[in-house]
Parts: sequence; structure tokens; C-alpha cells
Amino acid sequence: MSGVGPDTPATPEAAKGSSNLFMRVVAALIMAPLTIAIVWIGGWPWACIVIAAAALLYFEWLMIVGASGNRFAVVAGIAALAIAGICLMMRRTDLALGIVAVGIALAAVAARGQRGWVASGLVYAAAALIASIVVRRDADLGFVALMFVLLVVWVTDIGGYFAGRGIGGPKLWPRVSPKKTWAGAIGGLVLGLAIAAVFAWLGFGAMLPLLLLGAVLSIVSQLGDLFESAIKRRFDVKDSSHIIPGHGGLLDRLDGFVAAIVFAALIGFMRGGLDGVGRGFMVW
Repeated sequence: MSGVGPDTPATPEAAKGSSNLFMRVVAALIMAPLTIAIVWIGGWPWACIVIAAAALLYFEWLMIVGASGNRFAVVAGIAALAIAGICLMMRRTDLALGIVAVGIALAAVAARGQRGWVASGLVYAAAALIASIVVRRDADLGFVALMFVLLVVWVTDIGGYFAGRGIGGPKLWPRVSPKKTWAGAIGGLVLGLAIAAVFAWLGFGAMLPLLLLGAVLSIVSQLGDLFESAIKRRFDVKDSSHIIPGHGGLLDRLDGFVAAIVFAALIGFMRGGLDGVGRGFMVW
């Protein structure tokens, strides 16, 4: 019978896993405070970051589906996202939606045999762009609502990672994402509920509604992660890119956030209108 003692050399897989975890932690320690600072500032600094992120999301999507070499589709989509972001900050949401629609049409025409995939990539990036800006631009609770979404998504990812690795057990959806487990999904959900409880305790909303929102956001963010995994598996791609050490591409990092922020924006808009998306989402 063999065992692993203190002097047993680590396997290449274990060493790679430790290195990847270290890079993930370092990247998170750098990106999280910077993101929070820009969210706090809001306004044009936040809009510029969101526009750049949306453009990169779109380009990484094109890389996954094999359409990044189509320069016209790339330029049309990125230009539409940039102009739409500017229109949103000028509170011309109607014009922003029109620009996005034109961009989708132009990119799809240029894509020829991949029109559906290219168009869906621009819809995905535009949804992230619009939701991220309209939630934050709420003067009353925009910052609180955006931080609530961000923190729930972050801790869901953290809880899923450590619970999945530490507990293991049955796989969540092995055909789409072989590494994700039910233990990880539940661990992420529990931490999402904890964040919601903290926000309620701090007086940012009623306990029960925020717990429900925290639970739904956690689930939605995990579904967003699975959605992106399904797209990558469809095209046999491991990472959307390698721009973030230990995390892969921006799309790999923001897949859960995109789903969660779009959900939050829709709920907030239905309850508070375009000028009260944050309040509409947080106050029940």
C-alpha cells in the first residue's frame, strides 16, 4: 500500500492546481479593490470600463466561435457598443438601443455563414453593457445595487470553487462542465445568502426580499457560468482567452456577472423605470 507523506513529491496536476489557485488569488486581490473603487466613482469612469469590457466580451465571443478574423464584424460590433455606451451616459437609452440594433444587423451581414453566432455575441455584450450602466446610474441606490450583485456573484464563485474542490461529490452537469459539482453550487448559494443577510442587516433592504434576491442571483450567475461553458464546449474551446492570469479570459470571469446584472436590471426596470433601476431592484 502506498501513501503520500510530507516528503512525497507533488504530482504535476497538484502543482498546476496550486499555481493556478495562487494566480487566481493574486488576480482577485488586484481586480476586486480596483473594481469597487471605480463602481464607487461611477459616472464616466465606470462607463468607460464597462464599454471596454463589453468590447472585449464581444471579441472573445468571436474568438470562441471562430469569427474574430472578420474585421468588419469586429469593428461594427465594437463601434456599436462604444456609441451605445456614450448614449446611455447621456440618458438616451432609446438611441443606444437603436445603435445596438444597427450594429447587430451590420455584424450579422458581414458574418455570412456565422450570422447567428456573431449576432448573439453582440446581443450578449450589449446586454451586459446596458444593464451595468443603467443599474449604476441610479443616483439613489445604483452603487448599492451594483455592489450587491457583484458581491453575490463573487462569493458564489468563491464558494463554488472551494466547496466543489473540498467536498466533491455528484457532478452538476458533467456534459457541459465536468468540474462543477452540486456541493459547489450549494456552497456558492450559501455564501450568496450570507451577503444578502449582511446587506439587510446594514439596512439596505428587508431581510426576506434580499435573501430571495441573493438566492436567485446566485442561481442565475451559476446558470450564466454554465451557459458560457456550453458555448465553449460547442466549439471545443477551453478558455475564451488568457488575458487574466489564473482565470482565462474576461468572458470566463464575467459570465456569471453578465447573467446576474441583466437579471437585476430587468427586475429594477420593471419596478422602478429607467431612472430608478437600482431602487427598483433593492427596495421591496
